[in-house]
Amino acid sequence: MKTTLIIGASSGIGKALAQQLISQNEQVISLSRQLSDFKTTQFIQHDILSYTDLPKIEGVIDGLVYCPGSINLKPFRTLKLSDYRNDFELNVLGAIKSIQAYTSNMQLSKNASVVLFSTVAVQTGMPFHSAVSASKGAVEGLTRALAAEFSPKIRVNCVAPSLTYTPLADKLVNTSEKLEAGNQRHPLKRIGQPEDIANMVEFLLSEKASWITGQILSVDGGMSALKV
Repeated sequence: MKTTLIIGASSGIGKALAQQLISQNEQVISLSRQLSDFKTTQFIQHDILSYTDLPKIEGVIDGLVYCPGSINLKPFRTLKLSDYRNDFELNVLGAIKSIQAYTSNMQLSKNASVVLFSTVAVQTGMPFHSAVSASKGAVEGLTRALAAEFSPKIRVNCVAPSLTYTPLADKLVNTSEKLEAGNQRHPLKRIGQPEDIANMVEFLLSEKASWITGQILSVDGGMSALKV
């Protein structure tokens, strides 16, 4: 039976993924600030931004998914260095800290897989996205570097979504007008649902993706590739 550690499983994409894996009788360890409203194999309460070491976990970890992220959309002239620093700490250093803490657990697995998250805005320039694009661009670089270093024992991939209906994106979709505007920006005429992204992550964790590593996979309703 596979064991997946999800950092940030209490809501959004992490929650959708955890529920999908649990429905298939896989073991899910949730490491989050808040207790989930569903039962996982193990819950570890921890703030990834705290300066304390991550708790030790015994045994094999087959998958590690780092879900925490930020959507800090402001004009460049209004952003402070602290905004960039905060985004980098959450998106990049939090992922690094998590992977470093549990690499030895993943080395015990026969098909270990790490999945990180970027954004469509890294490869497709968008106004007001400089803070999130800077930190998520670093995540893409980290993905490829670790995929090379960990090969062939641990696969490392990254999913780059577009706007997805999660609590993190609430300010962007909290009115019917905003939601419809978001829908119309995408070639498939809808924004993403957490399950859309979780489906890709579930695939990358599975044996079906055993020949895939070092990739940035766009799950974005066609946003990055199409103009319609």
